[in-house]
Amino acid sequence: MTEPIIININNEFDIVLARQKGREVSKNLQFGGVDQARITTAISELARNIYLYAGSGQITIDVLEDNGRKGIQISAADNGPGISDIRMVLQDGFSTSGGLGAGLPGVKRLMDSFDIDSTPGTGTKITITKWAR
Repeated sequence: MTEPIIININNEFDIVLARQKGREVSKNLQFGGVDQARITTAISELARNIYLYAGSGQITIDVLEDNGRKGIQISAADNGPGISDIRMVLQDGFSTSGGLGAGLPGVKRLMDSFDIDSTPGTGTKITITKWAR
């Protein structure tokens, strides 16, 4: 098992770094090009949400192994304002920033698993997983 990669998100450069690390890990795990793009897109969205809504937080990238299968797990955590209505933010078209509202619902569709835990006033943690095919 490798050590997790932790990227502190404090500015837009950190978002780019998180994307690069995610692509590097997924390439090393021999994910196909399409899945590499899915993973980097999901990381970008989660890191951007940290930056826009919480100001700062962390992206953690872990390598998973299960009965010979390899995967990648990404956690996005912050101590921001939290999400008061998780069901609402997971609906296509819902946006608090004036965007298309494809962010978190898109991340959920791109990955094999998606878990969100958020408490208003405390912060949010989202954990996503993708398995190599």
